[in-house]
Amino acid sequence: MIATQQLTKVFRTVEVETTALRDVTLAIEAGEFVAVTGPSGCGKSTLLNLLGLLDRPTSGSYRFLGEEVARLPERHRVELRRRRIGFVFQSFNLIDELTIRENVGLPLLYQRVAARERRRRVDASLERFDLAARGNHRPGQLSGGQQQRAAVARAVITQPSLILADEPTGNLDSLRGSEVMDALAQLNAEGATIVMVTHAPEYAARAGRIVRLLDGRVEAGPHAGLCLGEGAAAGKRPQGVRAS
Repeated sequence: MIATQQLTKVFRTVEVETTALRDVTLAIEAGEFVAVTGPSGCGKSTLLNLLGLLDRPTSGSYRFLGEEVARLPERHRVELRRRRIGFVFQSFNLIDELTIRENVGLPLLYQRVAARERRRRVDASLERFDLAARGNHRPGQLSGGQQQRAAVARAVITQPSLILADEPTGNLDSLRGSEVMDALAQLNAEGATIVMVTHAPEYAARAGRIVRLLDGRVEAGPHAGLCLGEGAAAGKRPQGVRAS
């Protein structure tokens, strides 16, 4: 599903040049649950922004669903994001002026899905994430865990090929964080491909594979890129790793 070759991102100002990612080569298969970890400032969020077509690499190749997308025109990138990629952010990014129902249904509105079908899919999504009783509430009336579940419901309402989650438990206590991780794990069990940035080892361990970044590079080593987390225990293996 995802294949990058020597992906590099350099941020430049008049006086400073900062290399956030350097020569990142990575393959992620459909159906994998990959956790991206590493210290602050190592390039995790930059990588997620590139994979989500929110930013462009300075150099290198990025193939998504078999198509080279690193240099696509912006209108094509927007269309791919809307139809193929769902985002979950640490700060929820719900719109305060809208109800939870309206927030969850917003991606379908952008896709011009008919009102009746939109209502059906939103109702099903709210029920799935245990938010049916909160559909007419505003985000500020919900707990942090409920808001993040609403954000996950919004991310998957279009049935995207890829879910990108940037510190989805970062603003939550351990109980609410576990609820969100349970939701992501269930989505992965149903076939969703998930790439999640996290600082929390206990949540990274629930992924099928861990990719560690250090100073903008994928960390090398005998176990780099491999974790026997829940996904791996269920039989999912990174590309190139054979069963013994």
